[in-house]
Amino acid sequence: MAAYQARVSEFKELLSGPKIDFKKLHQMCANGIPDRPGLRCDCWRLLLNYLPPVTEEWPKVYTSQRALYKEFLQEMIIQPGRQHEGISRADVTFEDHPLNPNPNSQWSQFFKDNDILLQIDKDTRRLQPDIGFFQQATEFPCEELVDASTNIETLRKRVEHTLLNSEDVARNKLGISATTQKKKPQSYDFGHEVLPEGQEAHWEVVERILFTYAKLNPGQNYVQGMNEIIGPVYYVFASDSKVENREHAEADTFFCFTNLMSQIRDNFIKSLDHSPDGINAKMQHLMSMLGQCDPPVSRVFESQGLKPEFFGFRWLTLLLSQEFPLPDVIRLWDSLFADERRPEFLICVCCAMIVLQRDVILNGDFACIIKLLQNYPSTDINVLLQKAEELRKYL
Repeated sequence: MAAYQARVSEFKELLSGPKIDFKKLHQMCANGIPDRPGLRCDCWRLLLNYLPPVTEEWPKVYTSQRALYKEFLQEMIIQPGRQHEGISRADVTFEDHPLNPNPNSQWSQFFKDNDILLQIDKDTRRLQPDIGFFQQATEFPCEELVDASTNIETLRKRVEHTLLNSEDVARNKLGISATTQKKKPQSYDFGHEVLPEGQEAHWEVVERILFTYAKLNPGQNYVQGMNEIIGPVYYVFASDSKVENREHAEADTFFCFTNLMSQIRDNFIKSLDHSPDGINAKMQHLMSMLGQCDPPVSRVFESQGLKPEFFGFRWLTLLLSQEFPLPDVIRLWDSLFADERRPEFLICVCCAMIVLQRDVILNGDFACIIKLLQNYPSTDINVLLQKAEELRKYL
């Protein structure tokens, strides 16, 4: 206990100084960040390049970035939510008519956005189902969206209205009259109750962040799996015991997620799969490292036809967020974010996962090994990280 309190004091001292010693910060975070109010939030903001090293500049950064995010919400979600509410036929011209074939028309963009939003909505509704956190109400909803008097269509309602309208069209094409009692299609019913008016669930906040990100990055848009990357970041900020961190979790998550995606975005762009920095090159690097550090296990992979696409694609693309319980993922990300050679260290961790299961692999068949790698067994994350450090020499 005394050693733990000493580590907490060391972190507090580092973060309260006039200028952050990044080398020391990386070294300390690599060993795990203590679960104390604000510590992990501040460290992750620094490691993800949201905050500068000079601490007196932090208030200015917070003020400007959080205000900027509010502008994004106004432009991308709040104002469009007003515009598409209550449009009458008399208000519609050919230029903004839904049937206007011009790909640059307002309605054409609206329909494109809907396609992206439907996928985001489906993914965020089922985010981290084991912990229930994302289904709970946030303390700090977007007041302008949840206030019924503003009559603004939220993203959740927009999706539900779109799905109901699609269901009606499908029924009418079959010669069936419009339904009197509308229900969401079964594929979008995850058994979660809709919160009362004036509240919004954490998953709705994540949905809003991802939709805003997609609108601001049209060249990349949203790709399935980004929800698994943003989930732990938002959870850390929105569940912190420090009120200020929870209050601004949405904006802070947006910028930290954006910075993180700038480093791993190639994994989500299919056209770059075969580039030197693409996901295929990373998987081959993983197999090459395995061949160097454990030749017998590597030979099993070759003889059994165990290709890295079967397991490594998900491991590397999603930063192992799907392989371990959320607390373990957060601990792993402390070390991952703190590593100056983050992509290479991730490969070391993945290789360590294989090596730590060598006994099972050496004595298993194809089906047994694939099941093991796709459903990785419970493990001590600190042991895994220690093994990854040992393998660093094979980079």
